[in-house]
Amino acid sequence: MDIVSIAGTILAFVVLIVGAILKGTDVSALWNPAAFVIVFIGTISALLLHTQGKVLKRAAGMLKMVYKPPQLHPSDLISRVIGWSEISRRQGLLGLEPHIDAEDDPLVKKGLQLLVDGSEPEAIRSVLELEVETREQADLHAAKVYEQGGIYSPTMGIIGAVLGLMAVMRDLTDPAKLGHGIAAAFVATIYGISLANLLLLPIGARLKALITKQTQVREILIEGLISIAQGDNPRQIESKLQGYLV
Repeated sequence: MDIVSIAGTILAFVVLIVGAILKGTDVSALWNPAAFVIVFIGTISALLLHTQGKVLKRAAGMLKMVYKPPQLHPSDLISRVIGWSEISRRQGLLGLEPHIDAEDDPLVKKGLQLLVDGSEPEAIRSVLELEVETREQADLHAAKVYEQGGIYSPTMGIIGAVLGLMAVMRDLTDPAKLGHGIAAAFVATIYGISLANLLLLPIGARLKALITKQTQVREILIEGLISIAQGDNPRQIESKLQGYLV
């Protein structure tokens, strides 16, 4: 679990509650069912209209990456590539065949299978880069769902505030209700802005950073497999792949 992401999410709610208390506001004033429906359900409705179902499903599935990111260890991958290179030099490319079933990553399986099949280096690059690019674009589209939600939710907050003020206008003859009514109207604005800037936009940015890192690791794999196909020396391969590490 990513403790930093979990702490950030918890702190977002704490900031709102503590801020309200320091400003002298009753915490119970932050809860407004009508504002919740308008902002949260309204934002979801806008996303349903804006986004394809399969993209929404992918975005929902990727949310767990924020709190439990995939374990990416480029240095370990480089070591494995070097090991495959040494096996291929001793036993030939067919010596890699027993290692295919031991891999969990479909991209690694496909790459090793292409090596064992004797595919040309450029053919390997073409097949694997196409798969990496396709997956990256699909993941980025899913991450943008949260960014789009961050655009819609403040607007829904404004709509909620305006509707609340319209309701207040009906009670202008009763001054005792004005203060409470105006405060309740602006709760929707708080919901919309907070949802966008404390959750949705940071989640979208976090996912995009993780996707970039995943793509970099896959590029290391592709370059390593191509180097093996070209018959490069293991030390040359290691030197080349170390350039990806920062």
